[in-house]
Amino acid sequence: MAFTKLSVQTLGVSKGTSATSTPETDIWTVFRALRDTRSRFGLRPGHVQTLQAMLSFLKPGHGDTVFASNDAICRRIGGIDERTLRRHIDRFVELGFMKRHDSPNRKRYRVKSSEGQSISYGLSLAPLLARASELLAAAQEMENARRDRVFLRKQILTRLALLDEADPDNELTNQVRRVLRRKLSITEYRALLGKLEAHCEQMSTAVDAPDTMKLPANDGQTVRHHSKSEKELKDLKSANNDETPALQTLTTVCDQATSFATNSLRNWFDVERHARTLAPMMGIHESTFEKAARRIGSQKASCAIFIILQMSSRIRDFGAYFHSITLGCRETDFNPSLLLERLSLSEAATA
Repeated sequence: MAFTKLSVQTLGVSKGTSATSTPETDIWTVFRALRDTRSRFGLRPGHVQTLQAMLSFLKPGHGDTVFASNDAICRRIGGIDERTLRRHIDRFVELGFMKRHDSPNRKRYRVKSSEGQSISYGLSLAPLLARASELLAAAQEMENARRDRVFLRKQILTRLALLDEADPDNELTNQVRRVLRRKLSITEYRALLGKLEAHCEQMSTAVDAPDTMKLPANDGQTVRHHSKSEKELKDLKSANNDETPALQTLTTVCDQATSFATNSLRNWFDVERHARTLAPMMGIHESTFEKAARRIGSQKASCAIFIILQMSSRIRDFGAYFHSITLGCRETDFNPSLLLERLSLSEAATA
């Protein structure tokens, strides 16, 4: 519709006084705000369609009163019966969005004096315009709540992905997913998120807690010998995990990441810089990459980016997987050299 703004004119006649008007109001913006917040006022889609049809009869510069007959409004809505239209109008009047100005013969029209004063008989939408600020604020509040619910839901889904990576048979994740099928309030979403974060914290604490060894009173030398051997094996395993693969192996096997590089990757500085560029594109926040670089080293964190991109067809959530192997419970098992060797063998087998 070309028409978007209306001037609200005075009703009634008083000799010597001229019609006054309020600043122009974008009535279609007010209509959309009422449409979006209709549930607050107990309005159904049929009410909104009726109001939209009535607004379409307004003409620029002719005020905010609808002069169309009930029959004409019914036809424009799409053929509803007149009794339904009356119920809709009564509801708008009851809510204070509309006001009736009936003529003696119940017809809808406008009369003007020679001085330009006018009397309008019909359905006035001035109350709707008068409540524009209220409706716009309510619509903004609902939109903010919707965005917050979406944001919280995404956080919950991220936590679920992390738990699935760590423990696929976790019963809590199944319970939460069943709850997510319903339409939840912000409070309920926050409660779910808090429960998942607490569970993730417990799992992280349980995984990171050192194993305690009870030493018997006798055979002290034998026990100390076993303890020393276990420590050596653990140190050897850590050394193997911390071993950085050859640069040529990384760039050759992980050709997906290498193909996105604008310049040749000649050293580890180039690889790390390229990994920092790829991380946000993969949904991995810069702060997460920084934490991983401090935790396991920048070279190992860069290898994780390259390997994840190479395995993209098998990974559902890049961010969750990256967090799991660099900061989560699978950190100690992440061995870039071993993964690159497996990737090389699998690609050779499929070639």
